[in-house]
Amino acid sequence: MHTQRTEILSPEDYLLREATADRRHEYVDGTLYAMTGGTLRHNVVALNVASALKSALRDSPCRVFMSDAKLHVARANSYYYPDVMVSCEERLRELGPEDAVVSAPVLVVEVLSPATSVIDRREKLVAYRRIEALGEYLLIDPDGMRAELHRRVAGGWEYLRYDPGDAVELATLGLTLPADTLFEGLGPA
Repeated sequence: MHTQRTEILSPEDYLLREATADRRHEYVDGTLYAMTGGTLRHNVVALNVASALKSALRDSPCRVFMSDAKLHVARANSYYYPDVMVSCEERLRELGPEDAVVSAPVLVVEVLSPATSVIDRREKLVAYRRIEALGEYLLIDPDGMRAELHRRVAGGWEYLRYDPGDAVELATLGLTLPADTLFEGLGPA
């Protein structure tokens, strides 16, 4: 018989450890999960989305954050590093040195990879839906060249799928992005 012991960390211990860690880790209810590196396609899509959002939201009170920004999902006792997120939290409009975590994003974006798509579509979908401020969760598949949007509506959530040539409506932010913008610079998978 083989036994493996898993160390359960408090959120406070996680934050202390993460501040000096060589690699980033996501924290899910006491357990750490090492983050893997993304591909160039993944990076291009994340930058395309962040750039389009930053440009569109330039004169708004909302801020765009990328993959090094931590998201705290208090109701799920978790910390994640989404690829892109938008927060309209007043406290984040002028960042100070103590600002290290986003807790009320209105949009979260994850770029899918074969290694993370199940986690992004299941675990993170369930966790992110518990964020009261969240209006939309956008999943982008750079290899399948499609995007999936989960949008909060009265009484639940709706699912929308977008292909190249479509217009991705981000109703929470009052924006529409051409799906082609998301995939700009990508050749066939």
